[in-house]
Amino acid sequence: MNFTMRTRGLVKTMAVVLSVAMPLMLAVSAADARVGGGSSSGSRGTRTFSAPPSTSTAPNAAQPFNRTMTQPGSPGMAGPAAAGAAAKGGFFNRPGMGMLGGLAAGFLGAGLLGMLFGGGMFSGLGGISSIIGLLLQVGLVIIVVRLAMSWWQRRNANQTASAYAGPAAGPDVGPGQNAQTYARNGSGFGIGANAAPLEIVPADYEAFEKLLSDVQAAWSDEDVAKLHTLATPEMVSYFTKDLEENKAKNDINKVSNVKLLQGDLAESWREGDTDYASVAMRFALIDKTLERGTNRLVAGSETPIEATEVWTFVRPRGSNWELSAIQQA
Repeated sequence: MNFTMRTRGLVKTMAVVLSVAMPLMLAVSAADARVGGGSSSGSRGTRTFSAPPSTSTAPNAAQPFNRTMTQPGSPGMAGPAAAGAAAKGGFFNRPGMGMLGGLAAGFLGAGLLGMLFGGGMFSGLGGISSIIGLLLQVGLVIIVVRLAMSWWQRRNANQTASAYAGPAAGPDVGPGQNAQTYARNGSGFGIGANAAPLEIVPADYEAFEKLLSDVQAAWSDEDVAKLHTLATPEMVSYFTKDLEENKAKNDINKVSNVKLLQGDLAESWREGDTDYASVAMRFALIDKTLERGTNRLVAGSETPIEATEVWTFVRPRGSNWELSAIQQA
């Protein structure tokens, strides 16, 4: 009798621990700590809600924006008040989760709390059977959630390709404009296949590659002042929010050894006195999250990883290029 009571107490304790630990384990496995948080943020002017054309570097459709201050149908940026609504967080509100996150929360809450209060598949049995029932139910929940997530992601990828409107038509290439684009593969940018309505020259590609490294370095140093010189106010607001969240968790993200492996121009265009260029980039980096103050490794490693993203740069007439958007590819 005492053994059965102790066993039931152990089961309840395990249920409480798992109900807290399971979302945390899933969140860690889905996290991206580098600049931008592995999500799609920013604005592309009037093309914010149009997908950048696919390239050899990023053959898949770029993800739509999770965070943007541009409102559908508006030609420019929305006011700062839109930033709060665009930057909602939380594990079950992460990009790409949507309804599936709610299902996962429901499964975990109903299953684990049901066991805590005496329910579950093996509620009629006692002792060791209760522990086995708990483990089986947790395993089934994980399998069902992963299968559903895989299906949901494939469905979203297919819908993204068809739901995105085609890129807005840019001005025709006029006399003196360069109709070539450039691609980088290994040692430098080379001639690509997409026509560019706006002339993008080798010096521009050098600026794009430098911004890739400089933005990552400023992010790693938590240098918000430097980020203001490299990115638009909208992007800096997202970076600042992400850095504040890291500080609240007592974490610091360190990015190093950033190297562009391949890149090519997706599209370039002009809106009034402002130039835009969306560039697909595949790059390598060392991405580590450390405990603030102790430098204890929390996530990541010294092993370089690769990422493929579409970065959009903006340049007011007579000014330098700035980062305006990051989209996952």
